[in-house]
Amino acid sequence: MDDPATVRREQIRRLQGMLEPVLRENAFYRAKLGRAGVRAPADVSSMEDYRQLPMTTKSELTQDQARNPPFGTFTTYPPERYIQEHHTSGTTGQTLRWLDTAESWAWLAKCWARVFRAVGVTAADRIFFPFSFGPYLGTWSGVAGARRVGSLILPAGGLSSLERVRAILEHRPTVLVCTPTYAFRLAEVAEDAGLDLAGSALRVNVHPGEPGAGIPSTRARLQEAFGAQVFDHAGSTEVGAWGFECEARDGLHLHEGEFIFEVLDPDTGAAAAEGELVITNLGRAGMPVIRYRTGDWGRLHPRPCACGSAFRRLDGGVRGRLDQRLTVQGVTFFPSVVENVIRRRREVREFAVDVRRRGNRDDIELRLELGSGDADRILSRVAADLREALGVRFDVRAVPVGTLPRFPVKARRFTDHQPPSAATSSRECPR
Repeated sequence: MDDPATVRREQIRRLQGMLEPVLRENAFYRAKLGRAGVRAPADVSSMEDYRQLPMTTKSELTQDQARNPPFGTFTTYPPERYIQEHHTSGTTGQTLRWLDTAESWAWLAKCWARVFRAVGVTAADRIFFPFSFGPYLGTWSGVAGARRVGSLILPAGGLSSLERVRAILEHRPTVLVCTPTYAFRLAEVAEDAGLDLAGSALRVNVHPGEPGAGIPSTRARLQEAFGAQVFDHAGSTEVGAWGFECEARDGLHLHEGEFIFEVLDPDTGAAAAEGELVITNLGRAGMPVIRYRTGDWGRLHPRPCACGSAFRRLDGGVRGRLDQRLTVQGVTFFPSVVENVIRRRREVREFAVDVRRRGNRDDIELRLELGSGDADRILSRVAADLREALGVRFDVRAVPVGTLPRFPVKARRFTDHQPPSAATSSRECPR
């Protein structure tokens, strides 16, 4: 594997190649970069030059598409060059529409193939995709990546969760791809039906879409339920499949062969060991993002990976999103910290958290569905564990099994009813 300096030089070379058509044809970035004095690819000849480029925010892109429907002015080529359109899920705000050319679609498949190969998936594997093929990029690009690896693809859209569990047992896939939330749903359905998912042929689970597979107790619960090795993965519609775990499972690798990454203090913009992830993709010239503020929060791993890769990685994967951070009783934390505590208790089937402001006090209520055990003891233990982990007092109570919602893709278990400023409406944060 190349050393970090070689990786950086190759990133700049790739960036300059992408800037050729972008500066010539992409109205949004031609204007944006032009205001920063960049008018030719040669103007960005080093990482120092790159770090002077303006950052791009999601709100800029959504506003541009609202003013210039349907796709905005950040397309590089005429319409006939594009072959596929996708939407963001809209869980963090207004939906964005994204277009890909044949070239960028092949690049997306290449990035997903790297995700699979890094965890040992080969053409001998059978990959099960238990989701409907709607307008979301991850489903389609994941299949394209599996096709590039040469694995047998087993699509399971349009089936019920129970039908999908039975298909896993009958068709014997060796790899499962779905969000951690939906994996828990499959495990719950299997348990209720008396079906043994842990005895299936699955050996690898790849869980994209949300934090979960990088949370220690969540990973352990999923591995126990499925009898498979669980791996984290990260990506987005705007950016592509940018993060993967290797078989060492010691952090989420940043795919620096296809993206440029920075971890920055979101307030100052300075480089930091822990902060917001800012990404440029290098193979999507038809509709690129340059220094894109993802809103994802991560901490750089302090040590090289045992696999020998020169790519940096995030310790524990994506910790959460900036807009998901909760501040309760003077303590700021991400929902993933709460989940890590709750998932240690195997008796907990599902949970939901509500944060409210009552006068001068912040209240945080945790509702748990318990499958078995001494309810009073479990509730007391969970409350004590959360108090120890966060220094925050939770009002923990049990609710009947089946009371809390189940989610087909991404979960919304945390609802912050505190006004963000003067606003009084509640806001939901995924996971």
